[in-house]
Amino acid sequence: MILDNHPFQTNKRGHLEIGGMDSMELANKYGTPLYVYDVSMIRENCRAFVNTFKELDIKAEVAYASKAFSSIAMLQVVKQEGLSLDVVSEGELYTALQADFPVEKIHMHGNNKSLSELEMAISHDIGCIVIDNFLEIEMIENLLKKYNKTIDVLMRVTPGIESKTHKYIMTGNEDSKFGFNLQNGQAQEAFHLLHNHKSIRFKGLHCHIGSQIFETGSFVMATKVLFEHIAIWNEQDGFVPEVLNLGGGFGIRYTGEDSPLSLHTFVEELVQSVQYHASDLNIPLPEIWVEPGRAIVGNAGITLYTIGAVKNIPEIRNYISVDGGMTDNLRPALYGATYEAVLANKADYKPVNTTSVAGKACESGDMLIWDLPIPEVDNGDILAVFSTGAYGYSMANHYNRIPKAAVVFVENGNDTLVVRRETYKDVVKNDLSYSEEKIEM
Repeated sequence: MILDNHPFQTNKRGHLEIGGMDSMELANKYGTPLYVYDVSMIRENCRAFVNTFKELDIKAEVAYASKAFSSIAMLQVVKQEGLSLDVVSEGELYTALQADFPVEKIHMHGNNKSLSELEMAISHDIGCIVIDNFLEIEMIENLLKKYNKTIDVLMRVTPGIESKTHKYIMTGNEDSKFGFNLQNGQAQEAFHLLHNHKSIRFKGLHCHIGSQIFETGSFVMATKVLFEHIAIWNEQDGFVPEVLNLGGGFGIRYTGEDSPLSLHTFVEELVQSVQYHASDLNIPLPEIWVEPGRAIVGNAGITLYTIGAVKNIPEIRNYISVDGGMTDNLRPALYGATYEAVLANKADYKPVNTTSVAGKACESGDMLIWDLPIPEVDNGDILAVFSTGAYGYSMANHYNRIPKAAVVFVENGNDTLVVRRETYKDVVKNDLSYSEEKIEM
């Protein structure tokens, strides 16, 4: 049986199945909480972007936004699928290097890149740096002199477009910590610093208007605003962008209230918008870059939990508590993200109750799901929460000194542990002693 609106099935035993594997067998083998990814689905999502550009005969680059979920194994899958890579920190870049990711296909982002991050990027000859502020221009110039190198860059701009999403993940409006503002002259000033630079190869513009977006209107409007400024720079300075990076933010389904467009539709409408404006300006079509992260891994992942305490407050609320929570999925506590779930061992049972799923952290706000339709629950049942592939493991934390969960990849009926479960020794490994002998009286 296929679960309603989710890409997973139940097997003959009535258990949830993912990637050809019985989820109960995975929970028994690896323990819980457990992140599980269907690698075939990750590959399908990668190919949906790449193949659509190919079908439209458009020169493009699809860069996986690794902040959604970064691990050596994940980046190896991305490399196998031929995608580029978007990193936003030294740690993400280091992970990419450990995965032997092609450096020429790595792009570095970040609103406050440190000197050491930029030096790491330049010394390893990564493919592109997305410049976010004036200090970066100065630091990059100095580092290029030091290493006697050149590097490709894009200039990140904020087009003043407010996408219909949560304010915490809305990034393209004027009041944003990211990029050069197009409305107040900052982008104009940065353009003149970068255009025809001797060692900084200014390839084009970048914008990212937000995340979890379900319509193309905001992308189309942002493209229009970008071309309004490109037209000015083209007329005044002869500027013709080689690259136009429209970022990511393509929404996925978390609950029945979400209605995401197909990835093909997103790409097709972005391409049409760029084609229209480039033709209107009578310039060559720039290479189109996109940076999907959540759209690649979000729906491909589930999290398995073991149910512990069951608490019923008559005429108020029913609670079940699981062995994870805000330490492995911070999104509900951080900005009220919503999810759907089933009992993995009773996936074909009909719901008979409504209950709320509480995490185990010592925090009232540690609630994973409110008002979940569910069958009768027993201690030891396994809860599977859908669409946790993005920003679960990557935001995991040690609150209450809880170790981070393991990550398993499944593909074609085979399971592989790709991130080990942390131990309590891992949690305290950086702690140092402070003895009374060290205190001077």
